[in-house]
Amino acid sequence: MEKYLSLSGNHSSNKRSLEGLSAFTGLEELILDNNLLGNDLALPGLPRLHTLTLNKNQITDLEGLLDHLAEVTPALEYLSLLGNMACPNELVNLEKDEDDYKRYRCFVLYKLPNLKFLDAKKVTKSEREEALLRGEFMKVVKPKASKDVASVSSQLPYTPLPPGSRSLTSHQGVLGRCHYVYYGKNSEGNRFIRDDQL
Repeated sequence: MEKYLSLSGNHSSNKRSLEGLSAFTGLEELILDNNLLGNDLALPGLPRLHTLTLNKNQITDLEGLLDHLAEVTPALEYLSLLGNMACPNELVNLEKDEDDYKRYRCFVLYKLPNLKFLDAKKVTKSEREEALLRGEFMKVVKPKASKDVASVSSQLPYTPLPPGSRSLTSHQGVLGRCHYVYYGKNSEGNRFIRDDQL
């Protein structure tokens, strides 16, 4: 019975199906790096699988993947998703930073609480506690742009003014007087002036 299987670099095949893995029910370690696998990834039930690496694939839907893994790999302890858009880091996307990666780790540990290692880094006790408390809220959600807002914003340049005051001929100004009185209480320079110099 096979316990370890590496299928890295098989992206030359037009059909990237993993249905043949159902014959390996005793599989404990599975390496699927660099295979152009996407959000349609479907693993068969692998009850003994404890190590899974999906590095350098095309996975963007993190929540969908984690829900699928929680269902088909209940014994999973080691997971690596480096090199996927679902794993936010500066190597994949320059717009991401360390905070994005911390939120990602927290959300993954919330969804898969039995993980001991995530992306080649050991899961700490504090990460596990934070995932228990806040992990549910660490999911990154992108707002969907509605067609109405997109069409209006493409026609008009951005302005912070309300629509009624955009015309050059219809404007209202505000004129007021401001009085500032300086008492010198908070001045740092006053502490260096001696009484005999006043």
